[in-house]
Amino acid sequence: MQVQKIREIINNGENSYIEFKEEDIKAKDLAEEIVAFANSEGGMILIGVDDHGCIKGISDALIEEKIMNVCRYNCIPHIIPTFQRFEIEGKSIAAITIHKGLSKPYYTTDHKYYIRVGTTKRIASREELLRLFEANGALHFDISPVEYTSIKDLSIDVIRNYFIKYNAFDLYEENKETTERILINADIMKEVNGKAFCTVGGLLIFGREPETRLPQNGISFAHFNGIEITNELIDKKVLVGRIQDIAEQTMVVLKNNMKSPSVINGIKREEQEEYPILVLREAIVNTLVHRNYSISGSKIRIFMFDDRIEFRSPGRLPNTVTVDKMKIGISYARNPFLVKYMENLRYIDQLGRGIPMILKTMKEAGAKQPLLQESGEEFILTIYKGSTKKQ
Repeated sequence: MQVQKIREIINNGENSYIEFKEEDIKAKDLAEEIVAFANSEGGMILIGVDDHGCIKGISDALIEEKIMNVCRYNCIPHIIPTFQRFEIEGKSIAAITIHKGLSKPYYTTDHKYYIRVGTTKRIASREELLRLFEANGALHFDISPVEYTSIKDLSIDVIRNYFIKYNAFDLYEENKETTERILINADIMKEVNGKAFCTVGGLLIFGREPETRLPQNGISFAHFNGIEITNELIDKKVLVGRIQDIAEQTMVVLKNNMKSPSVINGIKREEQEEYPILVLREAIVNTLVHRNYSISGSKIRIFMFDDRIEFRSPGRLPNTVTVDKMKIGISYARNPFLVKYMENLRYIDQLGRGIPMILKTMKEAGAKQPLLQESGEEFILTIYKGSTKKQ
């Protein structure tokens, strides 16, 4: 964009697509403006220009980094704008271009959804919010499109093997156009304005390297010496990849970090596990499938202590789900795409059975009852060490 074009924009004043802001704008206020544009038709924010179109300029050399941090940490899902700097009348101004969002609706960290109306922003009404969800094509984040992705971000070999096994046809026998249409119909991709993007779930199950497009994907594991979070680590790992592969990797890591004492039963030596393998597998898969993937930058965290393992999942419980309801098997699929495909891949069998099974198995193991709790923006499942024979 040329300086002359910026001059014209400033001379024409604010409108539905243009907003002026001075350099001292607070991060919270800037996030609200950015979210409003992303939830509407997109637009531009000029930093260093006051409401009357007077050029005040900017002096902060780190302003680009600060703006990008606002887009990443104060906007959910995170937004990637275009940043440009211009020199006008001997003063520097910044132009932030926000594109029409593909992952609507966007909201700020205080859980407010803004839209652009004329020259101002305002909180979306209930009806407008529903339309934003409908405009995205779904009420679930796992089938929302991921910007800047294409079929090249998917592992066609993995998808082909899936379809051969569960749908009895060979994707390699189809032409390019038919293959893309099949992936769109399967919610692995989503068509937006004539262009096909990978969905969140499509990347998580079938992506080549999902973490490159979804940095929140993965598990951060830490094994602490003792019963508190300390600097004394026994093991630490970050596990990424497709979520079914992460589940397998995490199971191996947990097994390697467990002690396996043995007891003598008659003339036989029998190994015991600190935690039932079935419970660990269920906890891992549950956490991967039901976490809130719209929270960017936050991976699942698993903390292992001498007496317990904590599975910390980003996101509070969805809709009307409560801890008491979970204990009796009442659940809600936050990510129905992930549930469906992980069910087909035999990682889960029935929605809602996981938590009751965990509670029952740990009781039989003679362990303290697992703890389920919400803490801030995390849901935490804590499993206490028991005494049960190796599965």
